[in-house]
Amino acid sequence: MTVAGVGPGWARLAEAVAGVLPAAEVDGVWVFSPLRREGREWGTAVLSRVDGDRRRIYTARYVLAVRGKERGKFEATVQEVGSGPVEALAKLLQDAQKRVDDEQPPLPVAPDRWFAPADSGPSR
Repeated sequence: MTVAGVGPGWARLAEAVAGVLPAAEVDGVWVFSPLRREGREWGTAVLSRVDGDRRRIYTARYVLAVRGKERGKFEATVQEVGSGPVEALAKLLQDAQKRVDDEQPPLPVAPDRWFAPADSGPSR
C-alpha cells in the first residue's frame, strides 16, 4: 500500500503543481490516501493558496501506471475548486473534501516538505 504523500506519484504531482502555482503562496497541503487498482495509482491533494486578500483552494490529482506496458506513465491535473476570504479556510476545505468524495479525511503535509526537491528524500 502506498502511504499518502510519499512516493514517486506524489513527488511528480508536487513538481506539476509547482509548475502551475507559485509554491511560496501555498500555505497548506492535504493529501488523501491513494487508490491502487488495475495497475494504476490515483492520488488527490488539496492545496490552499493565499492570493492577496483571497484564499484559493485547488485539487491536484495524478494517475500513475505502476504495472504493465505503460508503467511509469504519469498524468496530473490541477484545478481551482473554490475561493473566499483568507479566514474561510475550514469551510473551503470542507467543501473541497465533499467534491473529492472521499470518506477518509485528508492528511496535512507541510508545504515546504511537499515542494521539497526530489533529492532531499522521500519523506513528506
